[in-house]
Amino acid sequence: MDSLSVPIKYREMKSFWKYYSGQEVAPVPTIFIGGNHEASNYLWELYYGGWAATNIYFLGYAGVVKFGNLRIGGLSGIYKGRDYRSGHYERPPYNQSTIKSVYHVREYDVHKLMQLEEPLDIFLSHDWPVGITDYGDSRTLIQQKPFFQEEIEAKTLGSKPAAQLLEKLKPRYWFSAHLHCKFAAAVQHGNDGLVTKFLALDKCGPGKKFLQIIDIESEPGLFEVLYDEEWLAITREFNSVFPRTQRPASFSSVAMDIQESREWVRKKLEERQFKPFEFVKTVPAYNPSQRIFDPIPEMPQNPQTLSLLELLGLPYLLDSSPVTGERTAIPASPVGTDAMCIAEFQTYSEEIPIDDIDEIEDIP
Repeated sequence: MDSLSVPIKYREMKSFWKYYSGQEVAPVPTIFIGGNHEASNYLWELYYGGWAATNIYFLGYAGVVKFGNLRIGGLSGIYKGRDYRSGHYERPPYNQSTIKSVYHVREYDVHKLMQLEEPLDIFLSHDWPVGITDYGDSRTLIQQKPFFQEEIEAKTLGSKPAAQLLEKLKPRYWFSAHLHCKFAAAVQHGNDGLVTKFLALDKCGPGKKFLQIIDIESEPGLFEVLYDEEWLAITREFNSVFPRTQRPASFSSVAMDIQESREWVRKKLEERQFKPFEFVKTVPAYNPSQRIFDPIPEMPQNPQTLSLLELLGLPYLLDSSPVTGERTAIPASPVGTDAMCIAEFQTYSEEIPIDDIDEIEDIP
């Protein structure tokens, strides 16, 4: 709970523990990215992606997987220009600043996604690509959300890195959330006939348009989550410059030999039939009948992450200082109450001025 960026009054256990414990199992394979109201300590364990619970797969801070013959990519978090070029320096326990910055999109992760060359079918981002409103019914959108108008006209409503990825990757579909309204658009990419169909949905709640079923054509394949060869080859190439301080990543030292890396990764993945490592609990599951809880480690090393890194021949870097090799300590402080609550239980007025920079990042 201390890693969840919401006002303290909203920190109460809901239903995810049932899936984590195994009491419940998601009825269909579920793939998700992080937004800006997450248990950031848990998602950090799965930085490279992995099962957050049985049948519920986290794409990581950035990631690509295959499901059947569909290729699905995603970018977690929301864009904040002041943190974009920073490294991933935040570690639990978070303070008032790092509990927010930990979910801000980083250049390092976007740069890795920009190396993708093979076509993507679906891409997920929490905030919208900036400029996407030019390709849909922005007039109706502004009627519903009048406080969007200034941001739309200034070309600041949304994420610049997401817009760059949209232009480069040209996926068939792009799904987003964050702004609490349904909005559809179609982006024509030049004259080559490629079109990206964009869809954002509203928050979950009575009378809200928060669910839509979409049929996507694909060739027959195994309908299960599988590792993506190209993505893991890129991950392997760039892990040597993984930025663990506030200093930006330096990409100049990366000698990209993606083809050689792909061949190496392919051999390793074939041994596993491309299947991700199995879900493993890293802390005891919540027990609603228990009132006193044993202390848990601040940063458990997730066996899925350890196994994936071992498969790729990479070191574990998520809990250590790049200088000393020791755990990075960040002093904890009480979490402020200026954040907004998580999506399922959001109770604020819809009329929050979107130009309030401290509030816009916290629209769940």
